[in-house]
Amino acid sequence: MREYLLFLKTPGAKSLLLAALPARFAYGMIGLGLYFKVYHETHSISVAGFAAGANGIAGSLTTGVRAALLDKYGLKWPLRSFVPAYAISILFVNASHSKSLLLGSAILLGICAPPINLSVRPLWRSIVPQATLRTAYAIDSSSMEIAAILGPLAVTALALSSHPGFALTLCSLSLLIGGISISFLEVVNRWIPEMKSPSEMKLFRIPGIRLLAFEGLFIGLGNGIFSIALPAFTTIQSVPKMTSIILAIQSSTMIIGSLIAGTIGKHWTPLQAFKRNYIFWTLAALPLAFTTPGWSLMLIGGVLGLFIGAQQVFYLEMLEFIRPKGAAASALGWMWMIEGSAAAVGSAIGGSLSESISPQFCFALSSTSVVIGAVITFSGQRYLQRANRKHITND
Repeated sequence: MREYLLFLKTPGAKSLLLAALPARFAYGMIGLGLYFKVYHETHSISVAGFAAGANGIAGSLTTGVRAALLDKYGLKWPLRSFVPAYAISILFVNASHSKSLLLGSAILLGICAPPINLSVRPLWRSIVPQATLRTAYAIDSSSMEIAAILGPLAVTALALSSHPGFALTLCSLSLLIGGISISFLEVVNRWIPEMKSPSEMKLFRIPGIRLLAFEGLFIGLGNGIFSIALPAFTTIQSVPKMTSIILAIQSSTMIIGSLIAGTIGKHWTPLQAFKRNYIFWTLAALPLAFTTPGWSLMLIGGVLGLFIGAQQVFYLEMLEFIRPKGAAASALGWMWMIEGSAAAVGSAIGGSLSESISPQFCFALSSTSVVIGAVITFSGQRYLQRANRKHITND
């Protein structure tokens, strides 16, 4: 608890966290909100799913570009440009009715997605002492998970009400409030992009970055497969409501895992924490294929959430050690682009394999992706040694 009390006493920390919440809430709403909007207009599940998928792919593929803009021009003007554009694009989706217009606006929405999380993450290093950086990442990740739970609940209730248009309107308003609030924070206006050192290698020439990108490719693929196999499994078993229950349990334990990871700040280096947690994550994933949509999947999903939440924290800290100077936002942006694009592919594969073979086969593939990620990490750990220390240096 001491680490969290120190964090809360740090000037600017609470302001940044609270300012980001409405925008993250909007992010939690947009996927389902878009799905329900398109389904309401077209009465087609496949078209609604395609629109949500196209939005996700457009957002993932352009993440690296948005991150590069932050590293080149700072945080203020990209935020003040993308946030209004995204808010207006949401309203444009809400006002659309034809299939072609809905699909086109869904893609445009993905391209305009503001770099909220990409802007928040680099700021922690300039706000909190290095000793509490892991704690800051833990609270930040927990904040995202809370929004990921509340957003879908709110958008589902509104989208299925007598005024379904309110769902995307609330999403637009929340994004606008949060995004503008962040862009006017003093720490954002003060933040200056790091100067790139001529002697420093470019991002993807660093072996450790390439290793993490390769690892993220498999993790993203496995996550995407699981995200579709779960609702497919519950539907086949005639218990579709179990999807939301299992996801809620997993999201809740991810929050707990993130917060626990934030207290492990004194004894383990980022690399040590990442590797040790990977072992437990792998062991927890192995029984996944033998579960059914009931107590077994709730239990395994909950245990998995603990280690996934912790791994996100250790990953963020490790990336901060390994990335080159001048890539505070773009390092994470490109990693998210790779993992997000792989997840989109995994979603497509998961739907097809769930139907043609079985959801449990997809669960086995998801577990295998974690095993492969662990093998990649342990076999290439010599490339991650910059993260095998407790303090960031300039070498």
